[in-house]
Amino acid sequence: MRISDAEVKKALSGFTAPDIDTQDENLKLVLGVETEEDASERDAQLVKDLTKQVLDMPDREDMIASLKARIESGEYNPSAEEIVDTMIRRSIADRMR
Repeated sequence: MRISDAEVKKALSGFTAPDIDTQDENLKLVLGVETEEDASERDAQLVKDLTKQVLDMPDREDMIASLKARIESGEYNPSAEEIVDTMIRRSIADRMR
């Protein structure tokens, strides 16, 4: 049996190539694969959410008042380790803003 060019063209006219991006997305969903871009977006959103939560936290007025009183009376003498720890934490927090 011989198939004519017209029959081939007719058969191919109804055929559309699958969308490569759609195939890739479907494959990622089926396999549960996460791309670096997906992970970066997720991590960036996590950092934004955590930063907002920290900034929304109220100051602990009772702790501030207690420390202020101890400093004024000369009773507050933090160790070098405590000072360095606080400096590093503050530096990290400032970079997150």
